[in-house]
Amino acid sequence: MSFRLREFRPEDLERVIFINRTCLPENYTRGFFLSTYRSFPDLFLVAEVDGVIVGYIMCRIERSIWGLGGARGHVISIAVMPEHRRKGIGTALLREALSRMAERYGVGECFLEVRVSNTPAISLYEKLGFVRKTVLKGYYLDGEDAYLMSKSLSSFAS
Repeated sequence: MSFRLREFRPEDLERVIFINRTCLPENYTRGFFLSTYRSFPDLFLVAEVDGVIVGYIMCRIERSIWGLGGARGHVISIAVMPEHRRKGIGTALLREALSRMAERYGVGECFLEVRVSNTPAISLYEKLGFVRKTVLKGYYLDGEDAYLMSKSLSSFAS
């Protein structure tokens, strides 16, 4: 099975929302997806199989408050349809987004939040070099805790 990555386009919105609602308990508004796309179009990627979107990653760059600590990449959301998991799509989406953060925005670190119960995602992130920094108590609306994970992007620096 082959897939291709490309940048999100506004006409992809319905399919991305479908994937988000199918795969994740955290759902975002149309406006949030589009606002993120408008702010960082090159960090909102989709994966296609036979012309059908089967996964996405949505990221942004966050500037530190008061100018301390520098900018960091933030993986807001990543999802791959269940029937297309364990085929390298999530890895490819994440690697491409991390590479773009480092090369295009010059950020040295990326972070994300993940449910403590989401073992497959935690395994993927750790395989790609993310480390657990802390537990965010009650982070999700249903009260579940999250791990805050981060990764140095120095390996992507050009």
